[in-house]
Amino acid sequence: MLVRCLYASRAAGSLTGPTIESILDQSRRNNPRLGITGMLCYFDDIFIQVIEGGRDEVCELFNALVRDERHKDVRILTYDEIGERRFGGWTMGAVNMARVNPSMLLKYSEKPVLNPFAASGRATMALLDDLVAAALVVSQGSEKGRGSAGD
Repeated sequence: MLVRCLYASRAAGSLTGPTIESILDQSRRNNPRLGITGMLCYFDDIFIQVIEGGRDEVCELFNALVRDERHKDVRILTYDEIGERRFGGWTMGAVNMARVNPSMLLKYSEKPVLNPFAASGRATMALLDDLVAAALVVSQGSEKGRGSAGD
């Protein structure tokens, strides 16, 4: 059975390029053997991540993320049984939300700022779908390769 878990968290420390690359490298190294796919969005101290895969694998990974010292204030936004993956092209795609037009954020929130803690899970998932549709997802950590659908 496939499931999708969308969650938000805050960075426990400063969110630097090397921190993001470390998280993405770890995900891209470990997720294929677990059958996990997904996407990570980040801005300032905020993470939004969606992970998809088998129920046991997604639950175990989410539990590990909650224990990860790089995250705090971890909140589940949605958890669903799914018939198919939305993010199957990425072992872990990434979006630097600082590069996103604020009007895309305003479409789903009261102000043109990223705050998944004040938005519904449905609105946050719709934002992620728009990011994919706009080809803003980067794979393999290269911001030059915008829109690449595979790792």
